[in-house]
Amino acid sequence: MSAPAATIQVDDLSKRYGRHRAVDHFSFAVEAGQICALLGPNGAGKTSTMRMLVGLSTPDGGGVRIAGDPVGLGAPVLRRVGVLIDGPAFIPHLTGMRNLKLLWSAARRTWPPPAVDEALHLAGLGAAIDRKVKSYSMGMKQRLVLAQALMRGPDVLVLDEPANGLDPAEVRALREHLAAMANAGATILISSHQLAEVQQLATHIVVMNRGRLVSSGPLATVLANQSLEDAYLAMTEGHDHARR
Repeated sequence: MSAPAATIQVDDLSKRYGRHRAVDHFSFAVEAGQICALLGPNGAGKTSTMRMLVGLSTPDGGGVRIAGDPVGLGAPVLRRVGVLIDGPAFIPHLTGMRNLKLLWSAARRTWPPPAVDEALHLAGLGAAIDRKVKSYSMGMKQRLVLAQALMRGPDVLVLDEPANGLDPAEVRALREHLAAMANAGATILISSHQLAEVQQLATHIVVMNRGRLVSSGPLATVLANQSLEDAYLAMTEGHDHARR
């Protein structure tokens, strides 16, 4: 029996910013039903990779396919993808709901999106959805971004550090929601620099550092290698020391 085709396929991806090679011949794949964590210390190249995955940045080498289709800015396949990378530019003097409606109408679609009620429930903003965004806390803005990513009912999710700004109860609710989506067949890729967070959420893991692949595979298999966990902690400590 042949292996299932990957929904997200990253092949030999490379990206430079001036003399800095942010992503260096990087390859991995994510299949339907998986929650794959892209793990690495700050500065490892995770966000650069995520941006190329959804057409926000053009690779210098290699390429990305989603559901077999090549990805570039405005690629039709991206209509299937819910994205959280840096968050959309919300208009501060408009309400949360009005911002969501504007973002949806920009795609020339009729309101409401297919999963807006479920997305708003997960966001948990309640009556605050009708308040101006300029009054929102960082956590509330992050929850509004999550609602925007989920309201179209995507079957592929690409989420860059989705737990940023969320309290423990909100992180737990997000974790349960993503698990339910994966169980229903969605393909989910999240980035994180926190190993403990990944251990509670992911089924699979891709570890990167300095733009390169360190290890990948099912979470339990990869983390069974104690030397890898020690190496990751060393990466993180080394990065923090370099910043100081």
